[in-house]
Amino acid sequence: MEIKVEDMGAGVAVLRLDGKLNMVSAALFRDAVNSSVSEGLTRLSIDLKGVDFIDSSGLGALISGLKATRMAGGDLRIAAPTTQVQLVLQLTNMDRVLMAYEDAETAFAHG
Repeated sequence: MEIKVEDMGAGVAVLRLDGKLNMVSAALFRDAVNSSVSEGLTRLSIDLKGVDFIDSSGLGALISGLKATRMAGGDLRIAAPTTQVQLVLQLTNMDRVLMAYEDAETAFAHG
């Protein structure tokens, strides 16, 4: 898993993920989220267009990130999920908690 963090200003960052978000990479993702939050980037847009696989550990990492950002007064939003990621979100009803946006750059455009 490769994670690139882009500071968009105003406390917003885009985390671009590439690869599998699974048991192996979940800790790396959590570290990236926690690092961003500690730097004052509390509104995180997670770009999932490069994620071809997510498992329960990956879902747990996303929820952990959501909790961390909200505790810091921010939010975590996902963008451009692939078909496999969408299916997992729907099967677990997590699509009700993690609303998907069309692209990462505009996930925070309206609030």
